[in-house]
Amino acid sequence: MRTIGHYIDGKNTDVAGQRLASVFDPSTGVESAKVALAPASVVDLAVKAAAQAFPAWADTPPLVRARVMFCFKALLEENMDKLAEAITREHGKTFEDAKGEVTRGLEVVEFACGIPHLLRGEYTDQVGRGVDAFSARHPVGVCAGITPFNFPAMVPMWMFPVAIACGNTFVLKPSEKDPGASLLLAELLAEAGLPAGVFNVVQGDKEAVDTLLAHPDVSAVSFVGSTPIGEYVYRTATAHGKRAQSLCGAKNHMVVMPDADLDATINALMGAAYGAAGERCMAVSVVVAVGGVGDALVERLLPKVKNLKIGAGMDAHNEMGPLVTREHLAKVTGYVDTGVKEGAKLLVDGRGFKPKGLEGGFFIGGCLFDHVTPDMTIYREEIFGPVLAIVRVDTLEEALQLVNDHEYGNGAAIFTRNGDAARTFNYRAKAGMIGINVPIPVPVAYHSFGGWKRSVFGDRNVYGVDGVGFYTKLKTTTARWPTGLASGAEFVMPTTGN
Repeated sequence: MRTIGHYIDGKNTDVAGQRLASVFDPSTGVESAKVALAPASVVDLAVKAAAQAFPAWADTPPLVRARVMFCFKALLEENMDKLAEAITREHGKTFEDAKGEVTRGLEVVEFACGIPHLLRGEYTDQVGRGVDAFSARHPVGVCAGITPFNFPAMVPMWMFPVAIACGNTFVLKPSEKDPGASLLLAELLAEAGLPAGVFNVVQGDKEAVDTLLAHPDVSAVSFVGSTPIGEYVYRTATAHGKRAQSLCGAKNHMVVMPDADLDATINALMGAAYGAAGERCMAVSVVVAVGGVGDALVERLLPKVKNLKIGAGMDAHNEMGPLVTREHLAKVTGYVDTGVKEGAKLLVDGRGFKPKGLEGGFFIGGCLFDHVTPDMTIYREEIFGPVLAIVRVDTLEEALQLVNDHEYGNGAAIFTRNGDAARTFNYRAKAGMIGINVPIPVPVAYHSFGGWKRSVFGDRNVYGVDGVGFYTKLKTTTARWPTGLASGAEFVMPTTGN
């Protein structure tokens, strides 16, 4: 059985004697590999390797660092199918969806290729008589990334390309559920010319996470995952004096107005709710049907959910694959059970779905609930599966109230032809990312990704200009040369007139 280990200081490491966990092919339910779970001593080795590599990498000219990113970009393009297949084999999402994930990560690498422009400082001469001022951005040091199972390539690439291009070194702790992609990324970075120690990977569980959060040589921590864990990561990291960002859970609403193009809306909704089996932090999990549009929406949606093509992710005919683990399948199934028990109307029941020949896989069919109310568990909590809830309201004002009252504020969308409704929704919806006739409004790489409310902890978004701000610290210098020195001691606060 293949064992997936760690990548430290430019090489794969020995995992003898370490705890091991199972990695599965979700389509078959068969164990496909073992993954080593790093003890604190191994995490310490990775952090020390990153700390040792930091001074030389920080002193490397930004343009030279950017050229490594250019080479890495080319290698990602050449190896996209290989990386996507590794994701599909361990996560379960369809191969084309996995390629889309790699592409969205690649866009951040492309952004990082232009980092020199964003690292330029500012200069003002004569801020006072004979006094000049200038600023520069410096890397923060060793950065850690703690990333989730649902995007084993894209989310790490939201972090490390920006961090590394800014002159930092990096330790990645990917999900132990689908760890294979992390080592492929490490190999491609090394092939691109990245020096040993600049990028390291430690597989592991809570012990590895806690070690990173408390390690004195780690300066910054980025996290993507559930809200309870994200809050813990943020509080623990900041308590140890680190800058931290945690991007967390979601309950993304799509508001459908009576004037919406229903055919376009249904097509958008199917992909947004059931793509990747709903295992996306930006998946649409609640539809808010406004002003009587609910019946027509259900009539068109029902047959499409019932006829979803579900099976192995490597089969190009399938639209949806399995869930990532048996435990997660049980959790999602439990949410459907609870929805029925609490009185929601289950229009499509995907429980017990088993594709022929894949009876051992972690499958559930698409589920659709109608007449869901805000007090129900399936409305309040993030399910992270192919379960869509329809809530019916009379007005846009009620729809906005639902969006704004929910504890999560990652993304929200409205489908309408009415510009006034769209503008009102955009301005008043309390969410970090808004879609207008766009179901999954994940920003492009030169903007930044981040939610509001309990969907985020920390005041910096990931990637884009906000990412540069997170991975650098600003130094401002005020300079006066001997010809401008005052002749005697000055005891008053200096001003621009001095």
